[in-house]
Amino acid sequence: MFEDLRDLYQEVIFDHNRNPRNFRVMENANRKVEGFNPLCGDRLTLYLNVEDGVIKDASFQGSGCAISTASVSLMTEIVKGLTKQEAEQLFEKFRQMTTSDSEEINLQALGKLAVLAGVREYPARVKCATLAWHTLDAALKNEQKAVTTE
Repeated sequence: MFEDLRDLYQEVIFDHNRNPRNFRVMENANRKVEGFNPLCGDRLTLYLNVEDGVIKDASFQGSGCAISTASVSLMTEIVKGLTKQEAEQLFEKFRQMTTSDSEEINLQALGKLAVLAGVREYPARVKCATLAWHTLDAALKNEQKAVTTE
């Protein structure tokens, strides 16, 4: 059972790496933040269109490892339609999932994002998975400076 689940998770990560969703420059973005992970070389530009406190659209450009690309691809799919507050809460849950040793994390509440739960076993990979999310956090706060994992 666990092997089947792990295989499914790996397939989702591979799929989002090979065919990233929302991989485009957004011309009408009103939030744009750069993110960089010097350890792995992941680089991304996150674009958001936030109107009346709701994320109407999200996209990205950049390059990175499979985990980084899958994370930002999944994130841009999931945050569309969320309020800023809902996205901030999701960021916190994702951060806890990838960095906490607690077994009390509700993976079902994270939906597809649960495929990245295994990165917490590999500290160097946590930065790959969370780069997009820290960049999202900066964009939601309308910060202009680049985000780095260092």
